[in-house]
Amino acid sequence: MTTTKRLRALLARDAPLLAPGAYDGITARLVAEAGFEAVYMTGAGTAATLGYPDFGLVTMTEMVENAARLAEAVPLPVIADADTGYGTELNVTRTVRAYEARGVAGIHLEDQVAPKRCGHLDGKQIVPLEAYLANVRAAVAARRDPDFLLIARTDARAVVGFDEAITRANAALDAGADMAFVEAIPDLEELARVPKLVRGPCLLNCVPGGKTPIVSATEAAAMGYRLVIYPALLIESTIHAADAALAALRTLGRPGPDAGTLSIVALFERLGAREWNALRAALTATAAARSHAP
Repeated sequence: MTTTKRLRALLARDAPLLAPGAYDGITARLVAEAGFEAVYMTGAGTAATLGYPDFGLVTMTEMVENAARLAEAVPLPVIADADTGYGTELNVTRTVRAYEARGVAGIHLEDQVAPKRCGHLDGKQIVPLEAYLANVRAAVAARRDPDFLLIARTDARAVVGFDEAITRANAALDAGADMAFVEAIPDLEELARVPKLVRGPCLLNCVPGGKTPIVSATEAAAMGYRLVIYPALLIESTIHAADAALAALRTLGRPGPDAGTLSIVALFERLGAREWNALRAALTATAAARSHAP
């Protein structure tokens, strides 16, 4: 089964699909090893790997290539941030084809003015509705695999209000999007209303410290959300752990007591060392057998 078909099957179940945010190969592997069934490539995390804030500074090529690394690292469906689509309908067409060609199972496109910024920051602007819908239609027409998931994100709630956000979400679904993503909902009452008012499946974005209240998977299911992403979970945890490790080194002049709890052998095994060693052994045995063949 392709990852696009697998993603569709996962989204068709009763319980919402949970997709932690990864930003490189190792975090994608950690998500898979933890038993999750899908990975979300965070745009903010991707920008962070390059040393930038989520201010629309990362190019389409940089985003696509990072998504490709995640898709290669794990067999799970990868759902990726595709920002605004990086331009007009022509750019959106290229964007969809590029992500699809790299093995990504789905993307989300938003209606912010470029350069965009993180949906949980102030100062966002949105494009006119018709420009947004033109990009959605272009994305639908561009995909070659009908199972490739297209998620329409709107940032209208923070800019012009809840009603316009719902209008845009429904219009995007009418234009062919598979799922709606209403970003930065500020309270539980509105959060619960979104799946009731949107005429299609909805994504919930859980960002600790962001504008939207954090709810459990059970609460998200009761509200009617089909997909829940956690973009900042690993990047925030990594920064916190790295700060602590560096502070210990600075204070003690040596790694702190938590360092070295994972041996180098165990570290590499988390990265697939056993599979690579098995492949090396198999290839070596095959080569040896051929060299001794009459």
